[in-house]
Amino acid sequence: MLNFHSLANYALLENIVLIIIALLLSSIIGWEREKRHKPAGLRTHVLVCISTCALVIITKNHIPYDYARIIQGIITGIGFIGAGSIIAQRKQVVGITTAASILFVAVLGIIIGLGEVLLAIFITILSFLILKYFRLLEKRIEEE
Repeated sequence: MLNFHSLANYALLENIVLIIIALLLSSIIGWEREKRHKPAGLRTHVLVCISTCALVIITKNHIPYDYARIIQGIITGIGFIGAGSIIAQRKQVVGITTAASILFVAVLGIIIGLGEVLLAIFITILSFLILKYFRLLEKRIEEE
């Protein structure tokens, strides 16, 4: 099995593979939001994920002692994007799930950038199932 971490010559290839993984996994979440005609859809989710992944990769390769501040800055910035997607309409607040999904793909990008690909795959599947099927559960709860 090829171990990218032990082969310095493959660092660029490893980074490209991580960014492609970020693109593919965030596409699953973005597709679900796009299908439901949400304001933040496929492009937004993919761009957030690959940009956070790239930023973590750059940090890992060039500023390895300062992960916490970089991750803190990412989460703060995503908070502003998420806040912009939440809108109050007629005594109802909409966009909270979209804001949460944007935060999710940012965290997903961080996790992938750190190289935790299996964890990223697991939480992507879990998140997709929550977005797809918890809606049915919420409707049942409202009916009771």
